[in-house]
Amino acid sequence: MSRRRAHVAMVGIPAISHVLPSIEVIRELVARGHRVTYANDPAVADLVSATGAEFVRCDSTLPVADHDWPDDPIAAMGVFLDDSIQALPQLRSRYDDDPADLYLYDIGSFAARALAEAHSRPVVQLSPTYVAWDGYEEEVGVHLRALPGADEFWARFAVWLAGSGATTTDVDAFSGRPDRALALIPRAMQPYADRVDPDAVTFVGPCFGKRTHQGAWTRPADAGKVLLVSLGSAYTRQPEFYRQCLAAYGDLPGWHVVLQVGKHTDPAELGAIPGNVEVHPWVSQLAILEQADAFVTHAGMGGSSEGLFTGTPMIAVPQAVDQFTNADRLVELGVARRIDTADATADALRSTLLALTGDEDVAERCATLRADARAEGGTDRAADLIEDLLG
Repeated sequence: MSRRRAHVAMVGIPAISHVLPSIEVIRELVARGHRVTYANDPAVADLVSATGAEFVRCDSTLPVADHDWPDDPIAAMGVFLDDSIQALPQLRSRYDDDPADLYLYDIGSFAARALAEAHSRPVVQLSPTYVAWDGYEEEVGVHLRALPGADEFWARFAVWLAGSGATTTDVDAFSGRPDRALALIPRAMQPYADRVDPDAVTFVGPCFGKRTHQGAWTRPADAGKVLLVSLGSAYTRQPEFYRQCLAAYGDLPGWHVVLQVGKHTDPAELGAIPGNVEVHPWVSQLAILEQADAFVTHAGMGGSSEGLFTGTPMIAVPQAVDQFTNADRLVELGVARRIDTADATADALRSTLLALTGDEDVAERCATLRADARAEGGTDRAADLIEDLLG
């Protein structure tokens, strides 16, 4: 039991890649005796309820079901702003009469910070990806400001912010500079980590639990080496890429392959499945990586963090958004090779795997970064820091 039972409210968005990074922190706070409510879309209600937290319905307009995200960055930012504008009244109707002692929120939920400031309660951002660094506005933000539609977006954000009840009225400070944040990623993945304000941001590393609810996986007794191929949860409709993987790794001597294809790809599209390959729509990724020798990944932040946490050499095949930057970072760290989808032929995939897993320097870097990621504290440290703010 915690030293003081408190009401902690988490506000998230229904993207799985945003829910999973912090879900174990929620589970731990419940286990410590806190009353935890979690506002999110019904699409993730089962994930929330499984932690013991009280699910609070807050319908989302984000296109997470069909992944129909705008390509234009300003339009994409507008999608999140629109979602927060319509979410705030839902949150106010639930929490104005039952305010939390402390609010936690995902980076995609502007409404959560406005709610916390309106209630004059402490608020902590749980970031599933990297955070802004000193100089970010001048190096990155200025380019966003120059894009078509940017002036209209910032003006619309300012109008909403002024009427939201928030006490932070500067849009840039409100949206990009939380007063307190826990970064749920390995510090090694953070660009310009030495320029991140340590008084505002703490890197607690990946917050993984046992994930027994996802099922176990047992390494076959005759598997010399194990390879996991997974493009995560969002960009999995890639049958031709999977066919190239089967051609590259099917019947590769000594290798057992686990291929996750997502819910939008029918295994029948892939042709004959070699005997050393198992194909699934979804797998317990972390359980497999704890036993794997290599990982073909889309380099999402979740997958990248899992690869570093387990010390698994990676072939990064980025698909969208931050995955290209993540892939380059993994290469820079010395634990991965990058192959773009257009270049992911069977020959390239096979030769890269053999070179990667035969490189002693890669193995040494994987071991070092695995130790670093685990030393950051993870779930227990995140929960400790949240409780410190409760007093």
